[in-house]
Amino acid sequence: MSSKRDYYEILGVNRNASLEEIKKKFRKLALEYHPDRNKAANASEKFKEINEAYQVLIDPEKKKIYDQFGHSGLEGKFGGFQQGGFEDLGGFGDIFETFFGGSFGSSKSSSNRASQGRSLEYRVKINFYESASGKEEPLKIERLEECITCKGSRAKPGTEVDSCSSCNGSGQVRRVQRTIFGQFEQRTTCSSCNGSGQLIKVLCSNCRGKGLSKVVKDLIVRIPPGISDGDIVKLTHQGDPGVNGGPNGDILVHINVDPHEVFVRKNNNILLGVDVDIVQASLGRDITIPTIEGETLIQIKPGTQSGDQLKLSGLGFPEINNSRKKGDMIVILRVITPTKLSKEQKTLFETLEKSFGSKSNGKVKETDRKSIFRRIKDGFLQDQ
Repeated sequence: MSSKRDYYEILGVNRNASLEEIKKKFRKLALEYHPDRNKAANASEKFKEINEAYQVLIDPEKKKIYDQFGHSGLEGKFGGFQQGGFEDLGGFGDIFETFFGGSFGSSKSSSNRASQGRSLEYRVKINFYESASGKEEPLKIERLEECITCKGSRAKPGTEVDSCSSCNGSGQVRRVQRTIFGQFEQRTTCSSCNGSGQLIKVLCSNCRGKGLSKVVKDLIVRIPPGISDGDIVKLTHQGDPGVNGGPNGDILVHINVDPHEVFVRKNNNILLGVDVDIVQASLGRDITIPTIEGETLIQIKPGTQSGDQLKLSGLGFPEINNSRKKGDMIVILRVITPTKLSKEQKTLFETLEKSFGSKSNGKVKETDRKSIFRRIKDGFLQDQ
């Protein structure tokens, strides 16, 4: 089940709601709509919708992806941004356990419930060009895996393992508690065996009875073209192992992109500031500029003003879920006025000034003005 309604709307909280506000609202709605208490025809679907919204908004990483990309991000439409399914909270006893501790009745003990393993977080730094083209980046991680000596049993190979007498091997003990909902028989984790139901006489010397040991693994992170600074690539089920048969956690790779010295990214467009001198702006010229795909020639039109823009279609960043669709490169032109003039250049500018000030008396023709501009340009080149 995957709701397309806004998760904040489902829980009735705003986007700036605190963790406690989200929990409080979820608790109220979950108790109201749980099928064990609410026999309305739509209670089950309503409860699943509430649970789905809660599972996302309570998880910082899922919430970040949802806030940035919406439902599409959680459904895996953004390459590495893949979202697994949601788990229902189960019976009303699980709701009780979530907020009051322990469990009651015949519901499954949390100590024996399958749960996902711990997710790991790493950071990878790439440059501006790599964020546009994408890359495969090697990543060395450290995670827990089943102990190769005891095969996860936690006991030294060849030694005996006894059933826990305190809980009769169930991993949980029972007690009765009065609550605002009435009297409940709670089940809590057995402190003698820590919920395992077993008492190990001799612990495995390699993992010291944990059943897991740390290993170093080499992985490859496939960074999609068009990724932005601060985005996250998820390596699904590559984290620490799950509990009681649950799935492995994930690896969340935070991407940091080094800024470029001349290019600026805005959404999927690239901005580039280009200086042109007064002669190029007046007469027009073809100049060479850099792009992320190499150098290209652009045409400066006669009469160009500072702030004028040129758009080079398709020379921006690709969309992260559609590399064939790209943004543009926006060239912002700035006309530079010379601060120092030679005597000859000053004379030429004065002549030019007179030509602009004349009243169509035929004394200075347009061709003469262009000639003066060319002589000014030649003077600049000689000075350089």
